[in-house]
Amino acid sequence: MNILVLGSGGREHTFAWKIAQSQKLNKLFVAPGNSGTDAIATNLNISVTDFEAIKDAVIKNSIDLVVVGPEDPLVQGIHDFFLNDDAIKHVSVIGPQKAAAELEGSKEFAKEFMMRHNIPTAAYESFTKDTVEKGYEFLETLQPPYVLKADGLAAGKGVLILNDLNEAKTELKNMLVDSKFGAASTKVVIEEFLDGIELSCFVLTDGKDYKILPTAKDYKRIGEGDTGLNTGGMGAVSPVPFATKAFLDKIENQIVKPTVEGLKKDSLPYVGFIFIGLIKVGENPKVIEYNVRMGDPETEVVLPRLKTDLIEVFQAMGDQTLSKVNIEIDERAATTIMLVSGGYPEAYDKGKEILGIDKIEDSIVFHAGAKLQDEKVITSGGRVMAITSYGETYQEAIKKSYQSIDNLRFDKMYYRKDIGFDL
Repeated sequence: MNILVLGSGGREHTFAWKIAQSQKLNKLFVAPGNSGTDAIATNLNISVTDFEAIKDAVIKNSIDLVVVGPEDPLVQGIHDFFLNDDAIKHVSVIGPQKAAAELEGSKEFAKEFMMRHNIPTAAYESFTKDTVEKGYEFLETLQPPYVLKADGLAAGKGVLILNDLNEAKTELKNMLVDSKFGAASTKVVIEEFLDGIELSCFVLTDGKDYKILPTAKDYKRIGEGDTGLNTGGMGAVSPVPFATKAFLDKIENQIVKPTVEGLKKDSLPYVGFIFIGLIKVGENPKVIEYNVRMGDPETEVVLPRLKTDLIEVFQAMGDQTLSKVNIEIDERAATTIMLVSGGYPEAYDKGKEILGIDKIEDSIVFHAGAKLQDEKVITSGGRVMAITSYGETYQEAIKKSYQSIDNLRFDKMYYRKDIGFDL
C-alpha cells in the first residue's frame, strides 16, 4: 500500500516508524513530517489542514490509506472531505468523521455524550459570556480546586485548575469576556475537581467493534514533582503499574463499551483511535476527556509495544473487520522522556543543532520539533525529541532512556529527571 501520515510531531514519526516495518508497505509519505520521518519516508511540505493540497498529493502519489495524526484536520472534517469527493472517496481514512470528532472539538459535546450514555465523569455546567454571573454562582457551590475548561481546541492549554475562588472568577471572566483562548473559550465548562491519579486508555474502532491498546500514563507539567505550567507532555510510561486486571475490566465495561455503543446509537461515524483520558478515583475510573486521535507522547510508548502489523490493523479498520484481527502486545514496559527547548512551554528559541543522535544504541529516538537544515538536525519546536526504551520493568526502561539522553545535546536542552516518580 501507499500510505500518507498527516502531522509533524513525535506521534507521527512513531506511526511512520511502525508502518515502515510492514511487509504490506509500498511507499510511505508524511505531510509535513520532520527530520525523523525524512529518514524513513518522503516528507511533503503540506499543512495538515490544507485539504485541497492533501487531495492533490493523494491522487499524485496513488495513496491508498491516510492516517490522521493531529486533531485539527479531524475536527475540521477531513474524513468527510474525502467521502464527499468522487476522486478520493475510495481512500481509507483513519480518523473519525466531523460529527464524531466533536468529542474532542467541544468539551460540552463530550460531557453531554457521557451523561447521555451513563459514562462516569465529573459533574459540570457550561457558561457563555452572557451567563458569566451564573458561572460565578456555580463556582460558589463547588469546593476548591476549581476546574475551568475552554470548550474548543486550545492546543492542550485551555484547562485551568485554581485553588482560589476569586482567582477562578477572574479567570472565568478572562476566558469568556476577554477571549483569553480566542474562539476556543466563547464557552467554558466548569466541573468538579476529581482527586486521583491519571492514566490514558487507547481504543481502536472500525465503527462496529473495538480493540483496546495498552494503557499509558503521561506527565503534563513542565517541572519535576508535577509542578509548573502544563505542556503537551514531558514523558510517558506503559503499561500503567497500578492498572490491575480488575481495574482494566472496569474501564472496559463502564467506559469503553458504552462509548463505542454510544457512538453507534448517536449515529456518530467513527473509524480510528479513541483516546480516553481517565482518572482513578478510589478504585473507580472516571473520564476526564476524550481525544479523537492518539496522544503524544503516549504514542511513543504504546505503538512500540504493538507486535501486530499496523497496516493490517488499519486495513481491518477500513474494511470493518477489526474483530478478526489479533492484537499482540509486547510484554515489556516502554517509557519515553521528552527533550524540550529551554523556555518551553513559553517563549523559546529554535534552530539549535542537535548532536549525538548517532550515538544512541539502546533507545529509539522519535523526532518531534526537529527538522533537517543543511544536513544538520536542528530544533524547530518546543518539544524536540522523545527518547523511548524497553525494559523488563518501567524502572529499567526509564534508566535506559536517561542513559541514552546523556549522549544528546542542544543549546538550552531541558527534560524532566523524575518521569515515573509517582508510580
